[in-house]
Amino acid sequence: MPVVDVDPDELRRLTGHEEKSDDELKDDLFALGLEFEGETEDGEFQLEFAPDRLDRLSVEGVARSLRYQYGDASGVYVPETNAADWTIAVEESVPDERPYVTGAVVRGVDLSGGALESLIQLQEKLHATMGRKRAKGAIGIHDLAMLKGRSARGAGDGAAEPRDTGEPANATPGTDAPDATASNSITYRGVDPDGDTFVPLDSDAELTPAEVLTEHPTGEQYADLLDAYERYPAIYDDLGLFSFPPVINGRRTEVTENSRDLLIELTGTDQWTIDRMCNIICYALDARGGTVEDVTVSYPDTDVTKPDLEVEEKVVTHERIESTLGVDLTEEEVLDLFGRAGLDAESEVWGEQGIDYVVEIPPYRTDVLHPVDLVDDVGRAYGFNDLVPRYPDVSTVGGRTETSRLERAVRETLVGLGHQDLLNFHLTNEAENYERMRLEPGSDALGGGEPATIAEPYSEDYTIVRTWALPSLVSLLENNTHRAYPQDVAEVGFAAERDDSNTGVAERRTVAGAVVRHDASYEDAKARLQVLARDFDVELETPPTTHPSFIDGRTASVVIDGEPVGVIGELHPEVLVEHDLEVPVAAFEFRLDALAE
Repeated sequence: MPVVDVDPDELRRLTGHEEKSDDELKDDLFALGLEFEGETEDGEFQLEFAPDRLDRLSVEGVARSLRYQYGDASGVYVPETNAADWTIAVEESVPDERPYVTGAVVRGVDLSGGALESLIQLQEKLHATMGRKRAKGAIGIHDLAMLKGRSARGAGDGAAEPRDTGEPANATPGTDAPDATASNSITYRGVDPDGDTFVPLDSDAELTPAEVLTEHPTGEQYADLLDAYERYPAIYDDLGLFSFPPVINGRRTEVTENSRDLLIELTGTDQWTIDRMCNIICYALDARGGTVEDVTVSYPDTDVTKPDLEVEEKVVTHERIESTLGVDLTEEEVLDLFGRAGLDAESEVWGEQGIDYVVEIPPYRTDVLHPVDLVDDVGRAYGFNDLVPRYPDVSTVGGRTETSRLERAVRETLVGLGHQDLLNFHLTNEAENYERMRLEPGSDALGGGEPATIAEPYSEDYTIVRTWALPSLVSLLENNTHRAYPQDVAEVGFAAERDDSNTGVAERRTVAGAVVRHDASYEDAKARLQVLARDFDVELETPPTTHPSFIDGRTASVVIDGEPVGVIGELHPEVLVEHDLEVPVAAFEFRLDALAE
């Protein structure tokens, strides 16, 4: 989950609660669902966010939520916007792979005193989450004073023109580009990879887009996003190319603490996504005193006004709120709680006891997809810590399943052998699951099965369900190389892979362990397996085998009661180097149900 650095002094100033101590702030933030992870060297809070509340990826968003929690604000706030003075003209030459654009102008914003750093952090966190590392949406923020817009009817006599790329440059009648209606116009178009040049950020050299991808560090990092493009996306003003989305902006329009008027432009593959990313930025800048101004986006066949600050509505019943939270609330209390959650609600009474709430959702909220999300907001405003636990009105008594009992027994045995018990995420990505473990997807080796993929992943770090647990352990070891050895770790967890069953997925519980120390060997890992086999009264055999993640000659198949169920061995040196591990690792993994026999 994303971790954001927040200055507690800035948080106190933006909320208007200078009297709050650091400990009080931490308690208030935890009530919002923001977990304190530590402090930076500068004393900033490091807060871990749930991936649903992306409007809290900046100190401005966190402060807004706290003001609602403190009762200093209530209901939906939508910034008033001034009429459009700028147009983004979209030409037909725009690459089909990245057809959507949105934007806004924000004037009179104060970027001093850490506001610029907060804006940059918000931009990068949105790129990493909603933007899918810029693949789905990318943000460009520019100093408006450094832009020269074309007039509504063309560039005008004597105006500087960008270098000819074979496409129409201005939104004039008779060209492929639409006619702009505002007084200033910029153009979103496609450009040849070796076409116009510009000076990118953090550079002194004029480069073509193709040269940026091979000679600039940021270009090299995001070059793969444009692999399939014949023409690259680019944005022009009357002086030439100033933005190369989704890669980098031009140095000419770089934003500094002295910038007061900003142009925000976003391009992407999904209109809804970039509109919501734009809204989150506009709200953050509004909190800094900026005035939001509309932008006209002019496509060849239609004009639309952005940003899209439309308020959405959803309906939830009073009965569902009470039954889910387990508390009795009056109609007035529910309406007040919605207001304290930053929502507006109106009640509609039907029948003798039925009450519906029509709830308005602010434009920066991306997480309200279902009525249960509204119930969650009411619960947080009420205070989950204030909910009184009670036994459910059922006649049965809960207990552990056989599988749960087995898991617990295996964990206790491994902990008794000196292993630290882990609980890792079940979602991962193909690089961690396969490539970094020297494993080919679709192979017969343990963990090599075809993964169950996430159709719409929220982050590129979590795109598949893991097919085995050992990569999770090795990733944890990679993140703890600064800690003392030995590090003996284990996990009893979940794994899955595609199959031909009616569900299409074979799920299983798996046992994985690793012995990590300067003298770790195959024999150390096998000793753990022998203890498990003895305690659970099964017969263990370890005939030699091969596995890409392990060293040949130091690898064996785990055979329990005559059935191959896993693998054991010493991790391959290439796997160790890939994960920056400087000590040997002996590891094993096998199916949990093999011990149930």
